[in-house]
Amino acid sequence: MQRSRNDVWVGLFVIVGLLAIVFLALKAANLLNLSFQPEYRVVAKFDNVGGLKPRAAVKSAGVVVGRVESIALDVKSFQARVTLSLEGRYVFPKDSSLKILTSGLLGEQYVGVEAGADSANLAAGDTIGATQSAVVLENLIGQFLYNKAADGASPGTAPKK
Repeated sequence: MQRSRNDVWVGLFVIVGLLAIVFLALKAANLLNLSFQPEYRVVAKFDNVGGLKPRAAVKSAGVVVGRVESIALDVKSFQARVTLSLEGRYVFPKDSSLKILTSGLLGEQYVGVEAGADSANLAAGDTIGATQSAVVLENLIGQFLYNKAADGASPGTAPKK
């Protein structure tokens, strides 16, 4: 009887441990959100979303205020249509602007919200017009190399002897 009771406790401990590992894996992969706050959805259109992915963070002043719900191509304007799910406790003015930013030099991308000064607030279904697209590292490197090549090939410079 004592042995079977110990087996039950060991089994429960193993199950709790496995559940904790699954929970941590889902949180680390950004697949689990335990916010029970009401949410509202807004839409923004970007020329280029770079490496932005669904479930990416939406941050304002470094605080996570929501998540990217979906990314799709608008076939009429040929822009990326990004649907954001913002927590209801965070309200932003209608003239707020959005930027796609990167965590660190090569980190994951997220949407940054800069609050505006309008007296009316964003509501569910609103579209945010003031957006700034992602900075694509390959484009920056290409522009830098192009400018350096143009500087080196300018006609007024003579090679030093």
